[in-house]
Amino acid sequence: MARIAAIFHAPMGETASEQFVAGGRLAATTDLIHALRSWVDEILVVANDNEAALFRTLDVRLISSPLDVPFHFGRALQALAHDYKIEELLYFGSGSGGLLNQSSIESLIEFAEHCQRGALFNNFYSCDFAVVTSASSLLEARLPSNDNGLGFALSDAGIPCFSLPRSIETAFDIDTPTDLLLLRASDRGGKSLRRFLEASALPSYESVDELCGCLVDRNALVHLFGRINPTVWGQFEQQVACRTTGVIEGRGMRATGASHTYPHHDLLRGIGPAAFFDRLSEAVDAAILDTRPLLVEAGFLPPASDRFASDLLLDREIVDPDWKAFTRAAANASIPVLLGGHSLVSGGLYLLAEIAWKGRQLDRRLHPEPFFGRNGQT
Repeated sequence: MARIAAIFHAPMGETASEQFVAGGRLAATTDLIHALRSWVDEILVVANDNEAALFRTLDVRLISSPLDVPFHFGRALQALAHDYKIEELLYFGSGSGGLLNQSSIESLIEFAEHCQRGALFNNFYSCDFAVVTSASSLLEARLPSNDNGLGFALSDAGIPCFSLPRSIETAFDIDTPTDLLLLRASDRGGKSLRRFLEASALPSYESVDELCGCLVDRNALVHLFGRINPTVWGQFEQQVACRTTGVIEGRGMRATGASHTYPHHDLLRGIGPAAFFDRLSEAVDAAILDTRPLLVEAGFLPPASDRFASDLLLDREIVDPDWKAFTRAAANASIPVLLGGHSLVSGGLYLLAEIAWKGRQLDRRLHPEPFFGRNGQT
């Protein structure tokens, strides 16, 4: 029975911010390949004709996708399942799984060995990586054009679906420049990723340090916005000293292909970005914003070049006028503002809670223990 790891590596554009993310994904994927090698029969890397050359030294089987044909995730995955007679599949999007430790990988392998037919997701609602057993069943499912909706598709096909516990290791994904800035501030990542981060001319982002100062301040109020899982929010709140407030909007935005806008988007459009951040600054001490549901327009987002420049507060590099104005207002806000995508308010929250305490002496046990009965057992 073939146990195959398949890593799908998406191409990036040529701007500095896009190449920064591309380099980080390549480094994290290199670490992942080394971590998986002893657990699987073969590692496949799916990349376009230009990107495939990056992996030639890593002893993997390269599956090159043509540049002149639009890429469809579902069809590509089904082709692998068919061509390689895969029964136990470990799927990873490039940039995901880079923080998995030995114990986490063992959990994936345990599922592959003991579940006869099923799928295990790092995030059922927005898949970054997954294990699929009896992978030939993929041939009968109607799979989506991107991996975010894989959980819904397999569930609809009658395949039993399971989810890993949420943690830094399972939730963190390199999706935007902000994710790499947070990794730079941490001690996490494999050898290739740490070398990349140390060698990169990373942009300065003072908001990360300033925001972390708020996270360990019992008197501070930090605003969260975006596609936040309530469990992640609850765990984040248990790890920081500050109070939190915020709004959950846009969950399943990519997985379900939702095209509508959201209430905060309408508020922003109504009063403009400068007034939006003025109001925010009057109410809270810092903000962590998943900007995609906030700025989505009729279901469409600008190219990654604009989104990533916005994450780095580089408004001069942004073409889209709405994103340019929003980014300029965020950079000029009187409070620290951290911008990013879904990964910022998923694995990024775990990482922020960890980074914030580096070098600080305040007791981390900031919340009382629960009381369950007469004998005071906890």
